[in-house]
Amino acid sequence: MERIRIGILGYGNLGRGVELAISQQADMELVGVFTRRDPASVKVQTEGVPVRPASELDEGADDIDVLVLCGGSATDLPEQTPRYAAKYTVVDSFDTHANIPEHFAAVDKVATIGGTIAIISCGWDPGMFSLNRLYGTCVLPQGTDYTFWGRGVSQGHSDAIRRIDGVADAKQYTIPVEAALEAVRSGANPELATRQKHTRECWVVLEEGADAAAVEEQIVTMPNYFADYDTTVHFVSQEELDRDHAGIPHGGFVLRSGETGDGNPALIEYSLKLGSNPGFTGNVLVAFARAAHRLSVEGQSGARTVFDIAPAYLSSHSGDYLREHLL
Repeated sequence: MERIRIGILGYGNLGRGVELAISQQADMELVGVFTRRDPASVKVQTEGVPVRPASELDEGADDIDVLVLCGGSATDLPEQTPRYAAKYTVVDSFDTHANIPEHFAAVDKVATIGGTIAIISCGWDPGMFSLNRLYGTCVLPQGTDYTFWGRGVSQGHSDAIRRIDGVADAKQYTIPVEAALEAVRSGANPELATRQKHTRECWVVLEEGADAAAVEEQIVTMPNYFADYDTTVHFVSQEELDRDHAGIPHGGFVLRSGETGDGNPALIEYSLKLGSNPGFTGNVLVAFARAAHRLSVEGQSGARTVFDIAPAYLSSHSGDYLREHLL
């Protein structure tokens, strides 16, 4: 069996998650991890896989079928995805919901010109949760959507805090408001403002001499991340952060509450409980990397989202197998 050759750009938590996800796939192989750091300083977990400088991608790496981009949404992916989609079939996990249309347009332009495929915003939200919101609205056109995240660590929000001047390290937890979640499950169909559905809790390590008040102000007023939520900021030492907040769990719920055509109530609920946020996101990215490769082989080009991908394209199994075992 000819295997899909995967490259990874960026080797943080998400890059490691993608690497381990590839190891579960019989039809894929990891051919290189690309980094902006000194390659000699990066130790990967897959024996025999080279760590290569990111600059090599600019020269053209012809042994890559799909490049999985594992940078952050705040500053990395808005630049990286259009840059590399010009030459490679790519997937990313861009998760700044408000900026997805702009990101899609920028990526679609270069991918169409370059004749490549780029699937953006692959993860669990956006990603798997997005699909379930779409299914819910299609099946129950008369109804209301609700999405709750957590309790868990948001990689994107934690990364956004770490980009603030004076911050040495940080973890951010998203926490559902339990009363709001139960009101939805009861069929009450409440109207909930953003602030009524979640709170955000930040654990921040300051650099020496940093102004705590100034850092806190930048966090709680950050648009698209914290400004619309009740946000609590705790300042702790690096030792405390490492001891008490080492894991990266997450999860959440997508619900569609409405009624069927005969007037009877109906509630759709999809939930995730994840021991590792980047681990699960890595698995989603790898599934969509398979789809991206198939579209590329078909000669398609341009940007796509999870809405545009047929479910069968995500699976390594044949159509016959899927119809027999899963349909």
